[in-house]
Amino acid sequence: MLVPEFLDGVRSGSLDLEGFYSGLFRKMHGLDRKYSFFITLADREAKGQLEAVNRKARLPGLPVSVKDNICTRGIRTTAGSRILEAYMPPFDATSIARAKEQGGVVVGKTAQDEFGFGTFSTNCGFKVPKNPIDPSRSCGGSSGGAAGLVKALDEPHIAIAESTGGSISCPASFCGVAGLTPTYGRVSRYGLVDYANSLDKIGVIAKSTDDIALMLSVIAGYDQLDSTSINKPAEKYVLKPSKMKIGIPKEYFEGVDEKIAKLVWYGIKKLESEGHTYKEVSLPYTRHSLSAYYVIAAAEASTNLAKFCGMRYGAEERVEGSMNEYFSEVRTKYLGEEAKRRILLGTYSRMAGFRDQYYLKAMKVRTLIIEEFRKAFRNCDALIAPTMPVVAPKFTEIEKLTPLENYMMDVLTVAPNLAGIPMLSVPCGSAGGLPVGMHIMGDYLQEGKVLSLGNEMESYAHFKGR
Repeated sequence: MLVPEFLDGVRSGSLDLEGFYSGLFRKMHGLDRKYSFFITLADREAKGQLEAVNRKARLPGLPVSVKDNICTRGIRTTAGSRILEAYMPPFDATSIARAKEQGGVVVGKTAQDEFGFGTFSTNCGFKVPKNPIDPSRSCGGSSGGAAGLVKALDEPHIAIAESTGGSISCPASFCGVAGLTPTYGRVSRYGLVDYANSLDKIGVIAKSTDDIALMLSVIAGYDQLDSTSINKPAEKYVLKPSKMKIGIPKEYFEGVDEKIAKLVWYGIKKLESEGHTYKEVSLPYTRHSLSAYYVIAAAEASTNLAKFCGMRYGAEERVEGSMNEYFSEVRTKYLGEEAKRRILLGTYSRMAGFRDQYYLKAMKVRTLIIEEFRKAFRNCDALIAPTMPVVAPKFTEIEKLTPLENYMMDVLTVAPNLAGIPMLSVPCGSAGGLPVGMHIMGDYLQEGKVLSLGNEMESYAHFKGR
C-alpha cells in the first residue's frame, strides 16, 4: 500500500487503523530483530497517538519514524550515545510537533552513528543497523536506521532524519531510496540534539519524492524558537516536469567507481532525451571542502558536547575527586571512540594559536564554496553528480579503513552541506545488485525544482529499482 492510498483509506474510514498498527508493529519488531533499525520502538506511545488522530488532517494516522537525535516527547532520545541512554525529552522538536499536529504517528526512533559522527552507522552506542539488501553491508550513515527501514518496510511510512555532512544522502544512496536534505533553515532545528549548529539540517527519507514533498510541506516553515529558521512559510510542493538547465560538476566524477559514474551519466542522458539540457561546470573548491568541513564540524561538535559532563541530564556517576576528574571519568566511560576523536580535533582547532590557522581559515574556504555554488546556479537550475563514490561497503571492508579514509567517503556530499543548499539522492540503477544514488542539488529554497527533477527520474522504468 502506498502513502496516498493509506491516507485515502483513513479519511474515508475504510481502513482499520487499530488492525493496521497491530500488523505494522509485528513487522517492525521482526525487521528490527533481523536488521537493528531501531534504538527504541514506540508501540505504547503510538497507540496513545492513534486515539487523537484527526482524519481530516494531512497525515492522518501515517507511521513516522524519527532519527534518534530529534527530540520526541515521552519517547527516549539518545542521539545514538550511551551518555544519553536514559534521556526522556519533556517536549517534541518542532518538526515532530508539526508532523503530529497533522496526524502523523511516531512509531519509533531509528539507529544512527553516535551524535551523527559517521558515514556507515558503525559508530553506534547501541545496535549497528544492517542493509536490508545485503545484511553484510552498511546502511550508510549517520541516518542508517531510517534509510534501511524505509527500504525494508513494505507498508506506508515516512522517516524524518537529519544531515550534517551527508547523513541523509549517503544512506538513501546505499539503501536505494529517496532522501532530501533541505536548505539550511528551511526546517526548524528546535529540539535537535546538535552535532554542528551551522551545518545541521532536518530532512526526509522516503520511498518516493512525492512522499518527501508531502512531509516537507508539513514540517517546513518559520519557527520563532529557532533563530536560524528562514522566515518563510511552508510550501505545498507540486512536482511537475519542466525543462531545466543542468550543470555537471566535473570534479564530482573524479575518483568515483566507474560503474557508478556510468549509471549517473545514463540518467543524465535520459533527462536530455526528455528535453532537459546539460553542460559541464567546474567547482574547483570542492577539493578543499572535506578539510574545511571536518575542521568546522569538529569545532562546533566539541562545543556542543561539552554539556554532556555527568551533570544536569544524561549519564552520571558518583562524584569523587575534582570536577575535572569527574567530568573526564563520565565522558571516558560513556562516549564512543569517534566522539572522543572529534572532541579532541575540535578543541584543538579552537585553541589559542590554532584558531586562526585552522578554524578561521576553514570558514574562509566555506565562503568560497558558497560563492562557487551561487555562481553555478546563475546559469543552471540544478547540478547532478553521483551521491557516493562507492556502493554500500561490507562491514569487513569498513573495519580496515583508517579514520581519514572514513572521512574521505564524504567527499561528494560535504561541499553542498557546507553551502547549505538543498540536495536529493534518488536511485539511478544498481551496480552488482547494489543501489546507486544520483545526487540532485539546487539553489537556496529550490526544493521544488530538485524534487521535480528527482520525481522525473523515478518515472523512468530503468530506475524503478526499489
